[in-house]
Amino acid sequence: MKKETVERLLKSGDIRIRQKDMERIKSLIKSAEINASIAKKIELNENSATLVFREIYESIRQLGDAKWWLFGYEPENHEVSLETLKEMSIKEKIKLNHIDRFRKIRHDANYRGYMVSVSQTEEMIEFWDKCGPDIINILLKEAKS
Repeated sequence: MKKETVERLLKSGDIRIRQKDMERIKSLIKSAEINASIAKKIELNENSATLVFREIYESIRQLGDAKWWLFGYEPENHEVSLETLKEMSIKEKIKLNHIDRFRKIRHDANYRGYMVSVSQTEEMIEFWDKCGPDIINILLKEAKS
């Protein structure tokens, strides 16, 4: 993360300085893995799509939180949590461009009563399957450093 970006986010109150908390970081990563795994086991249909989508989205957000905690900051909103993931060097890096759209879909589902479609949820599951493991591996390596 660029120094100028961090300074801007601190000034705006979008992140706060925190001491690195390795237990919290590991817990966030583990929680993300477990929640996504369980969400993927739910039978996907038009009635369950919103629930599955939101849970996997939440797992992705937790990984973004873990990344910030590794930097020594706590994010104050989802946008900031997810922004740091977009800079990661993973095999399917191009898929990280979908994060903003996923955030908007989740926002509409939570605050506007929008029903997430099965196809949108399938896309979220595919994103998790292709990007989640790489992100987790990078975060775990950084946590050991």
